[in-house]
Amino acid sequence: MATVPQSFANHARWHPIFHFFIAPVMLINFVVVFVGFIRNPGLAEGWWVVVMAAFVALIALVRLNPLKAQDRVIRLEEELRIERVLPAQLATRARALTPAQLVALRFASDAELENLVAQVLDGKITRPVEIKRSITQWRADTLRV
Repeated sequence: MATVPQSFANHARWHPIFHFFIAPVMLINFVVVFVGFIRNPGLAEGWWVVVMAAFVALIALVRLNPLKAQDRVIRLEEELRIERVLPAQLATRARALTPAQLVALRFASDAELENLVAQVLDGKITRPVEIKRSITQWRADTLRV
């Protein structure tokens, strides 16, 4: 089986067990419990709505908290790369980049990093999706979960 090189078009990471089983089951179960409460209001049914809301929130946190931790590591990696690759003056200015911008810049090759950072700092491109679309030499990140 051939491996397709990562690009903007295919870089989003889907975790099948989470995205196509756990999350949908929890959301559907919440809807079922809520509809049951509407049809037959009562303390027990209302409590199940609260419990299912807590489960949905828990599922969201189970996904989002590790992503935040990864973003912190990516931010540190990119700050180190910027210090190593960019001219000193631009590296100093790059401290103004937001964490989301740094996370998006991780896909840029060293060769195009200087130009992209300058464009972001000059306000020509600002949103992470714009940054990713501007990358021509994609540097894959296959470790993201």
